[in-house]
Amino acid sequence: MAIRCLIVDDNQAFLDAARVFLERDGLTIAGVALTSVQALLQIEALRPQVVLVDISLGAESGFDLARRIAEDGLAAEAVVILISTRAEEDVADLIAESPVAGFLPKEELSASAIRRIAEGQLR
Repeated sequence: MAIRCLIVDDNQAFLDAARVFLERDGLTIAGVALTSVQALLQIEALRPQVVLVDISLGAESGFDLARRIAEDGLAAEAVVILISTRAEEDVADLIAESPVAGFLPKEELSASAIRRIAEGQLR
């Protein structure tokens, strides 16, 4: 069974590249979003199993979006994984405090890494 993902990032070029790469790697990309508002609407409409959220969304925060997803009860249906070009140790405390399943550096983004983090949490 393919995992349905939503990718949230403020960089359109990254969204396009990640979509192609992850689909070739066996995931289904249900949609993409450039902002938190778009992400929340897409989560409601598409019901993805996994939401990949960039920590930096321009003027917005991926951490704030992750909290909003959890507060709105959307995390009960979707596993949230933070992604970033930053090293995990640079944001480890913030990741630990956030309601997410895990973190992936963008350079390690792959279907197998996403499955490893989401395993056991997908319904």
